[in-house]
Amino acid sequence: MHLERMDKILASRTQYSRKDAKKLIWQGRVLHNGKKALSPDVKIDLDTDTLELDGKPLLIQKHLYLMLNKPSGVLSAARDPKQPTVLDLVPETYRRSGLFPAGRLDKDTEGFVLITDDGEFAHSILSPKHHVPKTYHARIDGPLTEQMVEEFAAGVVLEDGVTCNPAQLSVLENGEQPLCQVILTQGMYHQVKRMFLAFGRRVLWLKRTAIGGLLLDNALQPGESREILDKEIKMLLGKI
Repeated sequence: MHLERMDKILASRTQYSRKDAKKLIWQGRVLHNGKKALSPDVKIDLDTDTLELDGKPLLIQKHLYLMLNKPSGVLSAARDPKQPTVLDLVPETYRRSGLFPAGRLDKDTEGFVLITDDGEFAHSILSPKHHVPKTYHARIDGPLTEQMVEEFAAGVVLEDGVTCNPAQLSVLENGEQPLCQVILTQGMYHQVKRMFLAFGRRVLWLKRTAIGGLLLDNALQPGESREILDKEIKMLLGKI
């Protein structure tokens, strides 16, 4: 059972301040379990109760987990004064204070971004010691060799001398610009691009397709997002 004051929940799950949230309750615009809310200090059970504001249900669970299909040209950041960020793409229904992208994709990289307000869970996804795999599809500007596959598996040495953790590299489509799959368990800056650059290959297109065992939902168009289901949480951690 997770109990919180009604006005605190409204302020954290909407764009309203705590003071404005109290006014909404007093104005009769909030329903608690289908009935008009009477007081801002009523305790709400986040696991079982329901709240509605102006006839629209609010997502009041303690934490929110979203799968977003990031398009190219958008920053993996909570906010930026000049450029669009992944949080700008989150629908109003899901917006609440404390949301952030768990990990970053380069501005020109597409695909799966986890957005949440659960810092502890995000750490478990991102920490190298937990070895949660991230899967990418990459289009490169030259042929893939067996040597590259072997060195990815052993741990690529980057141009600056840094040695990466072992990774899986495989070909999805052959050709002059093959499509490859890369599975990593760490997340260094520009890592996939730097790994291929160590072999003189340039990444032309890059997309994250999975975190842990959870695949990016094919139904999500670029810029769209959806809630991650309870049964999918363990998949994110690579436990299924």
